[in-house]
Amino acid sequence: MSSPTGTDDGAEAPDGGATVYDLAAECTAEDVEQGKRYHATVNGVVDYGVFVDLSEEVSGLVHDSNLLGRYDVGDEFVVELGEVRPDGDLSFEEVQLSDYATEHVPHGTTAAVTDLDDATGDTVVVEGQVVQIKQTGGPTVFQVRDGTGIVPCAAFEEAGVRAHPGIEMDDIVRVSGTAEDRNGGVQVEVDSLSVLEGDDAADVQADLDDALANAAEPADIDPLVEWDAFEKLWDDLREVATELRKTVLSGRPIRMRHHADGDGLCASVPLQVALERFIADHYEDSDAPQHLLKRLPSKAPYYEMEDVTRDLNFALEDRTRHGQKLPMVLMLDNGSTEEDTPAYRNLRHYDIPVVVVDHHHPDPEAVEPLIEQHVNPYLHDEDYRITTGMLCVELARMIDPDLTEDLKHVPAVAGLSDRSESEAMGDYLDLAAEKGYDEDDLRDIGEALDYATHWLRYSSGERLITDALNVSCDDRERHAELVDFLADRAERDVQDQLDAAMSHVEHERLDNGAHLYRIDVENHAHRFTYPAPGKTTGKIHDEKVAETGDPVITIGYGPDFAVLRSDGVRLDIPRMVTELTEEVNGGGVSGGGHLVVGSIKFVSGMREEVIDALVEKMAEAEIDEELGSSTALPEEV
Repeated sequence: MSSPTGTDDGAEAPDGGATVYDLAAECTAEDVEQGKRYHATVNGVVDYGVFVDLSEEVSGLVHDSNLLGRYDVGDEFVVELGEVRPDGDLSFEEVQLSDYATEHVPHGTTAAVTDLDDATGDTVVVEGQVVQIKQTGGPTVFQVRDGTGIVPCAAFEEAGVRAHPGIEMDDIVRVSGTAEDRNGGVQVEVDSLSVLEGDDAADVQADLDDALANAAEPADIDPLVEWDAFEKLWDDLREVATELRKTVLSGRPIRMRHHADGDGLCASVPLQVALERFIADHYEDSDAPQHLLKRLPSKAPYYEMEDVTRDLNFALEDRTRHGQKLPMVLMLDNGSTEEDTPAYRNLRHYDIPVVVVDHHHPDPEAVEPLIEQHVNPYLHDEDYRITTGMLCVELARMIDPDLTEDLKHVPAVAGLSDRSESEAMGDYLDLAAEKGYDEDDLRDIGEALDYATHWLRYSSGERLITDALNVSCDDRERHAELVDFLADRAERDVQDQLDAAMSHVEHERLDNGAHLYRIDVENHAHRFTYPAPGKTTGKIHDEKVAETGDPVITIGYGPDFAVLRSDGVRLDIPRMVTELTEEVNGGGVSGGGHLVVGSIKFVSGMREEVIDALVEKMAEAEIDEELGSSTALPEEV
C-alpha cells in the first residue's frame, strides 16, 4: 500500500522510525498492539465518530474527539490503537505523519519450513520463492522454498480453477495459512498469498541465496580408497555434487539416463538413492522424490534420438500438467561421444542443461560446448579402468554421506562388471570383503544385474534392482536369494547360447599375431533372449582368451552391426570408427566405445566391406598385453 504522505511497501523507515502497519485480510485482534499505527478504511460514519476496518476481522471506533478531519465511507487514513476495552472493542485515534514506511503484517507466526511439523493446526507465515505451480482438479498447489526446505501450499478458488493467477514461477512470496498434516508431510492451507516487492523481496532473496549456497555444498568426505588416479577427478565430482544438490533445492527435476549394464547400474542406483533421500530431507511433500527424479536405462551406448525425444515429451507434458520446471538431464556411463551431440542439440532448443559422468573415450570438442559439466577420467590422462560406478559411488556419498556403509561393495561390483584392471581393485575387493562378499559373490551380483536389466527392457526396475545390488535393501537374506536365482538363470542361459554358437565361430591369425574370432550372432545364436548379441560376443571372447592365453580380438556381427572386444591389442575403437566413416564410402558407419571394447553400425548392404576394412585395421594394431577388455557391451545389439 502507498499513501500521498507515505512510502511504498517494503521501504525502510525514515529518520525517526515512523512505521505504519498494513494488516493482511485474515489478521485478527491478536495481530494488533496498543500504541502501534495502522492503515484504516472507513466503513461507517456516525454522529460521534467513524468506524474503521484494519482487516476483515479487525474493526473499531475513532471517536469524533480523536478525528483530525472529516471522512466518508471508503476513505483511508492512519490510526493508532489507543485502547482495548474489557469487552474487546477497539478504540483508535487518527494520526498524521509527514513521512513513514508501510510494513505488511501477515496473520500468523512466521515459521521456517523445517519447523512446520511442530506447528500443525496453527496459522503460520512462510516467506520464500515459488519453485512449482501445479493445478490439480481441486486446489492450486504452490511449492514454496525458504532457506530450510520446500513446502506445498494449497490455495482453493474453485475446483480445477487457478488460484492467485498473478503468482508466477520464481516469485518471492509471503504465504499465510494453516499448517496441516498431509500424506506423511506438511501442507499449508492458504489464507493469503502475495508477491513481495522492494526491500522485503530483496531481503528474502538474499537469505535464500545464502541458504542455497550452504545447502548445496557437498559433504566433506574422503574417498573410499586411496588412489592417485582417482584423486584427479575429485574436484570435478564435487562440482557435480554441488550442481545436483542445487538443482534439487531449486525445484528442477532430474532425468537420470544411464547405460543399462552392471557399471551403469552401479553408477545410477547409489546416486538415485542419495538424491531421493536428499529430496525427502528438504521437501515436505512426501511425493516429491518420485516427481523430481527419474532413473531411465538406455540400451544404446549413446544418447539415442528415441530416448531424447521421449525425455523431451515427458518434460514438456510435466511442465504443462504439473507446473514443473524443465529438467536437468544427467548422463551416467554414457554421453561423452560425438554420437550424443544430436540429442544434446535437441535439448538446447529448450535450454535443458546436461551433466555427464562417464568413462568411455570422449569427444570433448564435440560434446563440451553442449553440456554444463563433464567428468571423465580421459580428461585427466586416465582411462576406462576408473569406472563410472566407482565415480558415482563417491558422488552419492557427497550428497548423502550416511549411505557410505551401504555402498562399500558397489565399486567392486562395478569394477568386475566392467573388467577394470586398475591398481585399486584390490582395495575395493577388500572393502567388499568387510561386508561379507567374496569375488564370486560380487561377480554373481553383476550377472544378476545384467540378467534382470535384460528382461526389464526400458523399465528401471526400482525395488528389484536395489535389492539385487543391496543398496537400500531391507533384507540381506532376500538379496542373497534373489542374486543366487538370477545369477543361476543367467549362467544357464549363457551356456545354452554358447552351446548353440561356439561351433560357428570362425578363426584366423592376424599379421600382428593376434587371434581373430568372428561369429554371426544374428544367424548362429538364439535371438530375443538372454544373453543379447553383445553379451554373447563377450562370453565367446572370454572363452577364447582363457583357451589361448594370447592376444585375442572377437567380432560378433549381424546384418548392420558389429560388437568388438579385445584383450592384449590396442584397437582404439573410437579412432577406427572415425576412419571407417571417412574411408568406406556409403558404409554409413557410426559407433564408438573404449580402446578395447565397442560397437559399430553400418548399412546392411555394406557389411562385408566395413568388416573387411575393420579387420585390416585390427591386423595393424599394436600388441599391448597390459590392456584387458571390458564386458561393458551395448545390449541393444
